[in-house]
Amino acid sequence: MGNRILIVEDEAKIARFVELELVHEGYEAEKTEDGRQGLEMALSGRFDLVILDIMLPGLNGVEVLRRLRKESEIPVIMLTARDAVMDKVSGLDAGADDYITKPFAIEELLARIRVALKRKGGNRDSGHMLEIGPVKLDTDRYEVTVKGESIELSNREFELLKLLMTNKNIVMKRDFLINEVCGYDYVGETNIIDVYVRYLRTKIDDKYGIKLIQTVRGVGYVIKD
Repeated sequence: MGNRILIVEDEAKIARFVELELVHEGYEAEKTEDGRQGLEMALSGRFDLVILDIMLPGLNGVEVLRRLRKESEIPVIMLTARDAVMDKVSGLDAGADDYITKPFAIEELLARIRVALKRKGGNRDSGHMLEIGPVKLDTDRYEVTVKGESIELSNREFELLKLLMTNKNIVMKRDFLINEVCGYDYVGETNIIDVYVRYLRTKIDDKYGIKLIQTVRGVGYVIKD
């Protein structure tokens, strides 16, 4: 059987269209139009990925995601309105793995689903502790601490930080980071790495008064000893 995907979307035509396309691609799909029911279904353990709209009755998508993240790391792709920057920021801050803007091409959504499922299945390898200054990253437990305090990161934030720490003192180009963090078939905004670096700086550099990730103008980013 294929991966099971939950669609939480109150626009019936969109939900049905996505459901049919997913089934056609070999996935199993279920849908609900209500935020509260979507949360219950997502927490049931029956699904491998959630497609979550932001504007929902019952509970909005961001609140659904916040509550979901307290108990589950299931991959979540948010659906946002066109150019709704704050929706994207809120979704990513709440722990979304990715987002896609309406209206979207089904090929783009399918590509993002493949990337999210692939990352879920194959990224927790060679577990060990990485440490640079006061920052410690446990690849086995998927945990990051700064000065002994645990910080919460989204999956992509964690993967980006792990990649930079693993390759300390080496300047990592943006294109390489996009491929490694988002997948080679990523088709979203080209500044996505800059967005995640900004999130990491907010959660680590700004909060703890350190300068961890350095920008190499026109090239990419580096973490130095």
